[in-house]
Amino acid sequence: MLRLTWVQPEDLLGHELRQATQDGREPKAIAARWHSAGGPEAPATAGASPTPTSRYLRQLAEDLLDELADLPSALTDDEPTDLEKIRSACSEWPAPSAGSRAAGAARVGEDGTPPAPGCATHPRSATTQSHLESAWLGRAVGCLLGKPVEKLPLEAIRQLASSTGNWPLTTYFTARGVHEELLHKHPWNRRSAQTSLAENIDGMPEDDDLNYPLLNLLVLQRHGRSFTTTDVARTWLDELPAGRTFTAERIAYRNLLTGLEPPHTARHRNPFREWIGALIRADVHGWTNPSDPAAAAEQAHRDATLTHTANGVYAAMFTAATIAQAATGEHDIHACLRTGLTVVPPRSRLARAINQAIQLAREHDDFDTVVDELHATHAATHHWVHAVPNTALIAAALTHANGDFSGSICRAVSGGWDTDSNGATAGSIAGLLTGDPAALPDLWTAPLKNRLSTSIGDFNGIGFDTLAHLTHRETHRS
Repeated sequence: MLRLTWVQPEDLLGHELRQATQDGREPKAIAARWHSAGGPEAPATAGASPTPTSRYLRQLAEDLLDELADLPSALTDDEPTDLEKIRSACSEWPAPSAGSRAAGAARVGEDGTPPAPGCATHPRSATTQSHLESAWLGRAVGCLLGKPVEKLPLEAIRQLASSTGNWPLTTYFTARGVHEELLHKHPWNRRSAQTSLAENIDGMPEDDDLNYPLLNLLVLQRHGRSFTTTDVARTWLDELPAGRTFTAERIAYRNLLTGLEPPHTARHRNPFREWIGALIRADVHGWTNPSDPAAAAEQAHRDATLTHTANGVYAAMFTAATIAQAATGEHDIHACLRTGLTVVPPRSRLARAINQAIQLAREHDDFDTVVDELHATHAATHHWVHAVPNTALIAAALTHANGDFSGSICRAVSGGWDTDSNGATAGSIAGLLTGDPAALPDLWTAPLKNRLSTSIGDFNGIGFDTLAHLTHRETHRS
C-alpha cells in the first residue's frame, strides 16, 4: 500500500493542532472533536501513519483543517509574513549597501513583486570563487555528517558516536565497532547509511539540503535577482521531482498542482509552514548579496513565501542575512549572527529562541549542557523539523565554536533534531568564513571527491569548484 508522506489529511490534522497552539490560536474545541471521533495523533517522526483511516475520518480531517485556518491568532501583530510589516517591526533593519538593487528598489510585497527594473546593479564585492567554493563544500560536508543520524533521538546520537570513540564528534559517523545491540535499538537513517557512513562515502550523495541551493541557482540564472515567487514555483515544476520534496515543500507543490497560486500555496492545509524547509533554501540568497543583508533577506522572503509563513520565513531571512554579512570576509561569526537578527521581528518566537541559544552558548563551556537546555525548552512542544528550535541550535553551535568550521558542524549535528540540515547551514556559514577551500580539513572534504549527485537539472556529478564559478557569476551579474 502506498502511503505518501506529508500529505495524508488525517496526519496533517495532528500537526496543524500543534501549529495552532504555537501560533496563538485556540484549537482545543476542534481537537476535542477530532479525538472524540477517534482521530489519531500525528506521527511522531515519520511523514505518514502506517495505515489509512476511514473515509469519514479523512473527510473530517479536511473539514477541521479548514476550520483551524479560520481561527484568529493572538500573535498576528508580532509575527507578520508581509515584508513591509516585517520591516516595520525590525527597528534595526540593515540599510541597503550603496549601489545595491535594494537601495533604489520599490518595496517588495508578500505577493512576490520584484524590485523595480532599472535599479542600480549589485556592488562589486571581495567575495571570490574561493569563498563560494568553501561555502558549497561546507554545506555538503555538514549535511553529510548529519545524514546517518537524522530522525534519531539525542541520546541515540550520543551513544552511537561514543561507542566508536567519536564523542564529542570530530569526524564522520561509522558503523565499525558499534555493538549490534545498540544498532538494533537505534538503527541509522535507513535512506542515508549506505552513502554517508565514513566507510561508505564516495562523493556527495543527493540530499534536499543541496537540491534547493541548486534550484535557486537555476532561478537566478533564468530570472536574475529580480525573480518573483511565481518564478520559483515555475522552476520547481520544471526541475524538481515531486518525490524529492518533503513537509511544507510537498504541500506547496501539491497546492500548485491543484491551481493555487503563491502565497496561498504556503497556507492552504499546510501545517509545516513554520518548519525548516525555507531555511535550507536560503544560502544562495546570502552568497549572491555579499555585504547587503537587506537585499539577501528580501530575496529569501520572495523564495520562502512559496511554502512558509511567519517564523518559517524569518528563519530563511535570518540565514540569508547572516551569510550576506559573512560573505564580506570582514566580520566574525558573532557580528554576522547579530546582523541576521536585525531582519527577524524582535517579538517573534524565533527571535526569542535565537537570543536564548546564543546566550546559553556564551554561558556554558560544555556544549552538551547548551543542547540539553535547548531540548528542555523546545523538544516537548516542537516537531524535530520545526524552524524555531533548529535555527536556535545552529546559532548556538556557531557561537560556541566561535565560527570554527569543524567545531561548528560537529556541534550543530551533535545537538540532534534535523541533523543534516543543521550541519549543512552551519557548514555553509563557517565554510564561507574560512574564505578558502584549502582551509577545510581534508578529512572532511576528500571523501566528497569534488562530485555532487542530484536529480536537479543538468547538475548531476558537478564539482563544487564549478558550482562556485556559477554562483560567483550570479553574484556579479548586473
